[in-house]
Amino acid sequence: MSVTIARPHSLRGEIVSPGDKSVSHRAVIFNALSKTNTAQITNFSPGADCSSTQQIMQYLGVEITRKPGGRLAGDTLTVKGVGLEGLTEPTDILDAGNSGTTTRLMAGILAGQNFLSVLTGDQSLKTRPMGRVVNPLTTMGAEISARANNTLAPLVFHGGSLQGINYNMPVASAQLKSCLLLAGLRADGITNLSQPAESRDHTERMLSAMGANLKKEGLDLILQPSELETIDVEVPGDISSAAFWMIAAACHPDAELLIRNVGVNPTRSGIITALHMMKARLELMDEREVAGEPVADVLVRTSDLQGIELSGETVPLLIDEIPVIAVAAAVANGETVIKDAQELRVKESDRIESSISWLRKAGINAEGTTDGMIIAGNEKINGGSFQSYDDHRLAMSLGIAGLISEHPITIADPDVAAISYPGFWGTIKELGGLVA
Repeated sequence: MSVTIARPHSLRGEIVSPGDKSVSHRAVIFNALSKTNTAQITNFSPGADCSSTQQIMQYLGVEITRKPGGRLAGDTLTVKGVGLEGLTEPTDILDAGNSGTTTRLMAGILAGQNFLSVLTGDQSLKTRPMGRVVNPLTTMGAEISARANNTLAPLVFHGGSLQGINYNMPVASAQLKSCLLLAGLRADGITNLSQPAESRDHTERMLSAMGANLKKEGLDLILQPSELETIDVEVPGDISSAAFWMIAAACHPDAELLIRNVGVNPTRSGIITALHMMKARLELMDEREVAGEPVADVLVRTSDLQGIELSGETVPLLIDEIPVIAVAAAVANGETVIKDAQELRVKESDRIESSISWLRKAGINAEGTTDGMIIAGNEKINGGSFQSYDDHRLAMSLGIAGLISEHPITIADPDVAAISYPGFWGTIKELGGLVA
């Protein structure tokens, strides 16, 4: 199967971004581990990744019901907490699908249980590095077996008691720190994590809101063993999904798009920082706070974008958005240089290699580096047929390229977008870009 996208005469309208994946994962996991009260989670992400998390919690004995939302709203989940000690041994292997977040967060939960469990995923997930969570969890006392010298899924958790840890994190990773904080909730003693740089902080915000004894001192996180209180969560719109429409509007020659209810958490809003650096005409409107998370409507108009350098502490705040930032870089005035993004090489695809591959095929002067890419800019994107490489963010980035390219772009295997954004191609169609 494939889809073909062509540039419409204009891009105008309002878009509602689906529920934030990161917040959705955490809302269902943390409430499942809370004291035995019932929580309601609204605007839950419709993507397959968050469904994998939900299903695994159900396999571990948590009672969850799900009610589908309307076209402009995510699903509503009702979760009955079982407490930190209330999970039950699964009768089968736990399948995280394509979700690295599910795998790494669940590792922190399963590592200290008093039962055996096996966690796996699809072929893509089985290639992604898990040693970064296995090693510190083992230091905490977990007994874990895995492929390739304990670095690749499937992961087998043999149970055991955990001790708090003082740990210098080798990378700024929200998944890694979340895994270790979840393990630390029921460990003996204090868990102290030292981060090399800031990364998305949804875990810290939500754990604190649920009563965890968690302190932040600079880049250090200090957690005492804690019970969690159940809370209702209204999930904000996903900024990683909204990023596609921001860039479409900034790059299209006649555009004005308003993206409603976008989560603009400072540790996630690197895409807004990057677009402001590129001189995008982007405004935050009706800024407010919902369930501890900052939210705003984002208005973006046709812009004369400029090439920039992205590096250092900014990169972890927009790592998932770099494939679509590459689209903007292709049409910006001047060179864009992206550094310190080696994490892209171990995502659903090698996103440096796959991005450079399609850019060159589309006529863009671009080259990959060990930790990023260099894109010449000020070029017109040519049409053609391209592979999605079974990577949802690459498939959607190609869709946005089609909305601004000189000639239609055909994308093979577009259904992979459903991993994070099931309604993506429907929105492209509403904007007038879907040809077939």
